[in-house]
Amino acid sequence: MSYAVSRSAELASAALDYRAARQDMIASNIANADTPGYQPRDIRFEEALAAKKAEIFYKDKGQLKMAQTDAKHLSPKSECSSTQPTLYFRDGHMARNDGNSVDIDVETTEMSKNSVMFNAIVMAKKKDSAIFRSVIEASQKLN
Repeated sequence: MSYAVSRSAELASAALDYRAARQDMIASNIANADTPGYQPRDIRFEEALAAKKAEIFYKDKGQLKMAQTDAKHLSPKSECSSTQPTLYFRDGHMARNDGNSVDIDVETTEMSKNSVMFNAIVMAKKKDSAIFRSVIEASQKLN
């Protein structure tokens, strides 16, 4: 049996996973900067994170369920929201003569932005756990 402290902690963990995957993808782009024909890849996870948020916070709230009055009726389809980030090829950059379109300046900028966001989520998780820890310690002093 798993115990969740808060639903926002689960969402933050998913965001950390997505940010780590994006960091790996950007590092892969930088590593392949000299590979002929390589197209830079990126991960768009905002939609997946929004779907994960809806799954965590609004699960079965405010939705009208379809009644199945006869066993011969088709069962209702569940909404399938993908919580996997979308992989895409980053375009718009000039390709060199060898077909490679990795721009080191863009990649390092994206890596820096992603790293700042990753660290912000880590700090938020630490702050959240510190709040719960202080509540537990305060309740121990009452006894």
